[in-house]
Amino acid sequence: MELGLKGRVVLVAGGSSGIGLACAREFAAEGAHVAVCGRDPDRLAAAERELTAVATGRVSVAGVDVTDGDAARRWVDRVAADLGGAHVLLVSGGSPPVGTAAQFEADDYRAAVDRVLLPAIGLALAVLPHLRAAGWGRLLFVASETASVPIAPLTLSGVTRAALVRFAQGLAVDVARDGITVNVLAPGGVRTPPMERAAARLAGDGDVEARLAAMGHHNALGRLARPEEVAAVAAFLASERASFVTAGVHLIDGGASATGPELPHLTGVRKDTYA
Repeated sequence: MELGLKGRVVLVAGGSSGIGLACAREFAAEGAHVAVCGRDPDRLAAAERELTAVATGRVSVAGVDVTDGDAARRWVDRVAADLGGAHVLLVSGGSPPVGTAAQFEADDYRAAVDRVLLPAIGLALAVLPHLRAAGWGRLLFVASETASVPIAPLTLSGVTRAALVRFAQGLAVDVARDGITVNVLAPGGVRTPPMERAAARLAGDGDVEARLAAMGHHNALGRLARPEEVAAVAAFLASERASFVTAGVHLIDGGASATGPELPHLTGVRKDTYA
């Protein structure tokens, strides 16, 4: 399928590992010019090597803390200047701590908003003038199934992701006549480095692979997603083929929303388990 991404300039915030890197790799393989940012120099260096191996367009990497709004805005403008504009922004990143609503203080909620919600909003507003100048654009936010499905032990995730959905849907209406679409990806369990680290902590001296298998057991497919499976959805939503798809929340949960929640691996875990 021709996605129409060749030569487009794609920015991936949080693109040095996990879902963000898988998405960046998918865009690079489609012929886009890809710019990724992250905070860890070693991960960024590894990501650059991986992307360069599959890219036919240009690859740019930068160390940026997107919770610093000014730094994030400078990154967006620098990429647009260096690569000749901007057409797609995908925002990925970490998750707030695990825990139920009453486990946290007001400052914990404030910190989650600062970490998850506000950087995504700031990046979207920073790139918007460039998308409008191009007369074409795609804004993609990688959230979580908690954007759509309430999961009590993931309260901070639900609060921030639900708010992100409302921002994305409001923005989608504002920018639709400019040729820009806005969508939220809502993956369930995905085998990413943070998930693997969480499984190792929970398994202790036990079988990590068995713990990972248990984490994916509750969905209809009975396994965790692979990052590239999320990336394939992102690439379609960023493509010319998805020109009439906007303001959507796209569950990528292996049917977990149909089977209902069964989350024994989240019961009684420390708040920093998935950090």
